[in-house]
Amino acid sequence: MSTPAPRSRRAKLAVVRRTERVTPHMIRVVLRCDEFVDNGTTDHYVKLLFPQPGVEYPDPLDMGVVREQFPSEQWPTMRTYTVRSWDDAAKELTIDFVHHGDEGIAGPWAATAQPGDKLWFNGPGGAYSPQETAAWHLLVGDESALPAIGAAIEALPPGAHAKVFVEVQDETEEQKFSGSGDVELTWLHRAGRGGERGDGLVEAVEALEFPPGEVQAFVHGEAGFVLRLRRHLFTDRGLAREQVSLSGYWRLGKNEDGWQAEKSETARKERATAGN
Repeated sequence: MSTPAPRSRRAKLAVVRRTERVTPHMIRVVLRCDEFVDNGTTDHYVKLLFPQPGVEYPDPLDMGVVREQFPSEQWPTMRTYTVRSWDDAAKELTIDFVHHGDEGIAGPWAATAQPGDKLWFNGPGGAYSPQETAAWHLLVGDESALPAIGAAIEALPPGAHAKVFVEVQDETEEQKFSGSGDVELTWLHRAGRGGERGDGLVEAVEALEFPPGEVQAFVHGEAGFVLRLRRHLFTDRGLAREQVSLSGYWRLGKNEDGWQAEKSETARKERATAGN
């Protein structure tokens, strides 16, 4: 009996065209990609695949083949990143990377990326984009959410009102956005504040006088402040689930692998409790 062929999970290929230092800790990488399919969301994200040093993979990279034929310690490291923009005419995929020296995998890669370098990825996923029917928009996040927030600001319908709160380290990390919406953008700085990460965002939203009409809210970033604002928006403000896009996609002190493992274990325990 023949062994069945591995299920194909061929990744998509992008090639670096150019890079730009947007702020001291934000690097923009523009890639040529003929395989990206825009899903129409402003929080669309991709799963970037970074090879393990010294391991030769099939070309094109197929994760089905890799999982069948390579030990798990040789699998590429996966990191999730929001797409800053997609230019279909130029076939240019733009991704912003937060860079803190040698920390992590994706940031150091972006810091040394050169034209012609290859980057394999899966996706995109995503679920949020500003709705024209909303009376106003609330956008909240840290620097990890800036690509999605910037894309949302630039996608707002002309004159659409948005209140935006972004927490960054200091004024040097602030960015400028284009667009035709009526945007009130408030930058909050961690430098010199003390307290927990995201305190400024939580305090700003709790103190905000909500304008009249139905809000569409977007709250993404470090899991701690996202959880605190989840309680506030649903319990204190009484928003419906469909009004809010929430994602705590990283946890302070953990890399993506550790955070995903923690979430999986929490979900497992919740299922076990529910079954008792």
